[in-house]
Amino acid sequence: MHFSPPVSRDRIISTFPKCYNPQACLQMKDDWNTKAKMACQDRAAHQQGFDRFKMSKAVVVGDLNVGKTCLINRFCKDVFERDYKATIGVDFEIERFEISGLPFSLQIVCLNPNIILCVSTLKVIITVFDMVDIKSLEHTQQWLKEALQENEPDSCFVFIVGTKRDLLSAEECQRTESDAIKIAAEMNAEFWSVSSKTGENNQEFFFRVAALAFEDAILKDLGTEISTTQIGDGSILDDKALEDAQEKPKKKSCC
Repeated sequence: MHFSPPVSRDRIISTFPKCYNPQACLQMKDDWNTKAKMACQDRAAHQQGFDRFKMSKAVVVGDLNVGKTCLINRFCKDVFERDYKATIGVDFEIERFEISGLPFSLQIVCLNPNIILCVSTLKVIITVFDMVDIKSLEHTQQWLKEALQENEPDSCFVFIVGTKRDLLSAEECQRTESDAIKIAAEMNAEFWSVSSKTGENNQEFFFRVAALAFEDAILKDLGTEISTTQIGDGSILDDKALEDAQEKPKKKSCC
């Protein structure tokens, strides 16, 4: 039987991660799905397949200079660089976790905004905007449409992440978050507000992403009909909107 090497202590998730804001949360619960929890605790089931290498894929999209690379680097490398080169093509990191005692990996893919999205088999779509630039928030809807071109609408968890919250006053932050929550509801996405500079909410966000993807993978292994994935029937996801997005002139492909 294959055993994965131990992960670092700061990548161990033993309790179900909380959401950032209950007003913009798709998973209103404070514990694992019962069936998934029992499977993780059952050593017999653990030996019958849960040690297999498991990995889910998350894509990070958004306008240029909204802080996608900084968001990833703060979590994966615990660094923040104010000056960095824009992503030319496709960057990715693989983070290994121990969740409820079981191994799990998250592949985090970051794409240049000038490259048409052609990443399939996604489990998580992370749309990023700059909280200082409200226009980048409006563009998150189009980025979601792009990401869905190669993926089934009911197969992904969707997140809207506002970066650079450290640059706003408390009042400005509250006002921007209110606007983001409204758009998140239209996209049936979960909203988070973070700062890559200070690290505020960064680890909590990625733990939430990893936990939801992990639980979904466990439930699928069990063959259960229960699905934790929720991507909505919001107005931007209707058939016409998706057709319009697919019919627009194509940009350079990364495939």
